[in-house]
Amino acid sequence: MLRMRDMTKSFLGTPVLQGVSLDLRPGEVHAIVGENGAGKSTLMKLLAGEYQPDGGRIEIDGVPRSFGHPAQAQAAGIGVIHQELSLLPDRTVAQNVHLGREPTRRGLVDRAAMERRTADLLDELDATGISPRTLVRDLTVARQQTVEVAKALASDVRILAMDEPTAALAEHEVVVVRDLVRRLAARGLGILYISHRLREVFDLSQRITVLKDGRRVTTLDTSATDADEVVRAMVGRELSAYYPPRAAPDEVGGAVLTVSGGGNDRLSDISLALRAGEIVGIAGLQGSGRSALARALFGAAPFTRGTMTVGGGSVRPRRPWQAIRGGIALVPEDRKADGLALRQSVRDNALLVVRALPARERPTLTRALTELLEHVRLVSRGVEQEVRYLSGGNQQKVVIAKWLAARPRVLLFDEPTRGVDVGAKAAIHGLVRELAREGLAVLLISSELPELIGMSDRVLVMADGRVVGELPAGPSEEDIMRLATADRRPSDRAAGAA
Repeated sequence: MLRMRDMTKSFLGTPVLQGVSLDLRPGEVHAIVGENGAGKSTLMKLLAGEYQPDGGRIEIDGVPRSFGHPAQAQAAGIGVIHQELSLLPDRTVAQNVHLGREPTRRGLVDRAAMERRTADLLDELDATGISPRTLVRDLTVARQQTVEVAKALASDVRILAMDEPTAALAEHEVVVVRDLVRRLAARGLGILYISHRLREVFDLSQRITVLKDGRRVTTLDTSATDADEVVRAMVGRELSAYYPPRAAPDEVGGAVLTVSGGGNDRLSDISLALRAGEIVGIAGLQGSGRSALARALFGAAPFTRGTMTVGGGSVRPRRPWQAIRGGIALVPEDRKADGLALRQSVRDNALLVVRALPARERPTLTRALTELLEHVRLVSRGVEQEVRYLSGGNQQKVVIAKWLAARPRVLLFDEPTRGVDVGAKAAIHGLVRELAREGLAVLLISSELPELIGMSDRVLVMADGRVVGELPAGPSEEDIMRLATADRRPSDRAAGAA
C-alpha cells in the first residue's frame, strides 16, 4: 500500500536521509528503529508532507504522490502521531478529534453530531472510560494517545505512522497503546511504528527496518531475528555490552544513606541502606511507591516518621535544598518537566544546582564545568547551545552533570533511560556504573526489568508503599514480579541464590 524509494533530505547542507527505501503492507506493523539522529522522524515528516524531499518518490497503491502540505497527505489517507502530542488541552475530546472538520448544521457547529461521531470512534477503539465531553488535559497520556488515534481515524487514514507513542508512558499505560495498535492492524491499517523499546518492537511488528546515520542498514523479518542482531545493526555492538560488570565485593564500602521505619502518606515502614560503590535497584509496579521513595529521600515529599542518616549523621530533609546540602541528588523521571530549563544553555543548566549551594563553594565548582561535561561524555555544539536542541540521551547527561557539579554522595535515578535510544542507554549505563566505582551510592528506579537486572548489585522490590523483598544480583523477571504482585513464594532459583 506504501512504497518510499530512495528518500533523501538535507538541512543546511547536512544530509539527514540518504537514499532510504521501505514499504508497508495492509494490516502490517512495520517497525523503524535506530539511534537518535538516524533519520526516523525526518522520514515520517516527509511522508506526512511536513517536509519536502530533496530526492526520491512516494507511491500509494502504486501511484506516485507528492505532498506539499500535511493536508494533502491526510487526504491521501496518511496520518502521523508525533512523539510530542498535538492536542489542545483546553478543548474537549470531541473538539480535538474533529478539529478543522467540525460537522455543521445551518452554518453552526453541530456539537451533538460531533460528540456522537467521536463516541462511535472511541467505541471502535474499545476506549472505555473516555467521554467526548472530557477536556484533554484531564486525560492520562495513554488516553491522549488514544484520542490522537481517534483523530486520525476521523480522517479515514489507511496508513498510520506512530513516532515513539509509548516513550512517556508508564508500563501499565504501554499495554493500552499496544492493544490499540493491534486492533488497528487487525482492521487493515498499515502502521509504521518508531520505538526505542525493543521488547515492544518484537511484540508488535512483522518487519523491522534499521536506520543508521540517515541510511537504511537492513530490513528484517521480526520472526527470523533477535534483539542482538537488531542492536548490532543499530550501534555495532552486542546487546550484552549494554550492561557493564557489576561491583566486586571489595568495591562496595560502608553505608552512606540509611532509612529505618520511614513513612509518610504514601510510604510505610521503609528500611534500607545504600552503600558507597553500590547500585541498588528499586522494582515494583506503577503506584507501588518507587518514585514516592525517591521524592521522600530528596525532601520533595518528605518522610514524616522514621529516621534517616547520610554519612553517619542524622538528617531527614524536609525540603530539596536540605537534601542537596546533605549530598543527595535526584535525576527525575521527567527530565523535561522537572530536570531541565529547556530554553537555557547547557552551561546554565549544568550550574543550576551549584548556584543553590553556599557562595563559598561556587567558584571551584563552576571552574570544573568543562571537565564535568567531558566526564559525562556530552555531545553538543558547545556550552552555549540550548538544551532543547540536544537528543534525549544528551539531555539526560546534562541533568546528571548538573548534579555531579554539586559533588553528591548519593545519586537517585528515577527512570534514567526513559525515551533515549539504545546507544545512549548503553552510554548512560556505563556512566552510572562509573559513578558508583568512584564511590557514590546509587539508587536506580526503572520500569524496564532487563535494565534493573543488568545494572543492579541487588534489587529491592516495592508494593503498596512498602519494601516487600530483597533479591541478590541477577534475579529473574519472574522473581521480581512474584514479589511485586504479592505472590511471595520464592522460586527455586531465588532460593538457591539466597
